[in-house]
Amino acid sequence: MINPTEVNSLIRLLDDPDAEIFDHVHQKLLSFGPEAIEFLEIAWEEAFDPIQQERIANLVHEIQFGIVKNDLELWYHGGAFDLLQGILIINRYQYPDLDEQKVINQIEAIKRDIWMQMMNEGSPAEQVKQINHVFYNIYGFSGNRTNHLDPQNSYISQVLETKKGNQISLAIIYSIIAQKLDIPVYGVNLPQHFILAYLDESMKSEFEGGILFYVNAFNKGLIFGRRDVDIFLKQLNLKFDKQFYEPCSNTDIIKRVLRNLISAYEHLGSAEKLLELNQLLKILE
Repeated sequence: MINPTEVNSLIRLLDDPDAEIFDHVHQKLLSFGPEAIEFLEIAWEEAFDPIQQERIANLVHEIQFGIVKNDLELWYHGGAFDLLQGILIINRYQYPDLDEQKVINQIEAIKRDIWMQMMNEGSPAEQVKQINHVFYNIYGFSGNRTNHLDPQNSYISQVLETKKGNQISLAIIYSIIAQKLDIPVYGVNLPQHFILAYLDESMKSEFEGGILFYVNAFNKGLIFGRRDVDIFLKQLNLKFDKQFYEPCSNTDIIKRVLRNLISAYEHLGSAEKLLELNQLLKILE
């Protein structure tokens, strides 16, 4: 437990013109970690000096960014098993105060509505068509074609709110829901695109790695085959590479999300965001 009197005394010194004193105060408050945030936010509301307000806001962001880095490291070194947890950590970067239970509940609601449609056992293609019906027709998810470079396309909370996202964010939500329904749909890291593969482990030896077909989550869950991937890669003048056809790891998916965000903020000219997102990317590399 931190001492409230000590914290508040230190906060009052944040506008000290002496650089050495400011640096000492800054480091001390930083060392308190998440516990200091509540005190800093109250002080920000009560502050009249814009310099002090700015310093408090920067300090809160620094503490919150430290939490995101730590959470991402723990997720990665813990085996990166839970894709939803990984994408929520990235969401935390922009929306640190978000009630993440709301995101979990939204995903559960979509899953439940799809499950209600799936009372009888269907073929893999029929299962995907049922997911598509609920996901695109009932919930109204679609690819954001008009503002594709908007960073909000990469934050899961925003995609669930607006029902618009980029290739990877829609594919992430789609695959998380499918896997919760025991439907084996996984992400494939295709150059300039991100698709999903329906994987039947029992057919791995006889059928192209067990992949029955692919799904384009950005294009209303369109089902297509391996030959279409061949044609797409040929158009890009790319040679055959196994990784373009097979499911990738959750780490690779989160790396791709971070690279998309880096591109988006590069487009907006946000140097600070680029610096921080590259730090997050480095954790996974």
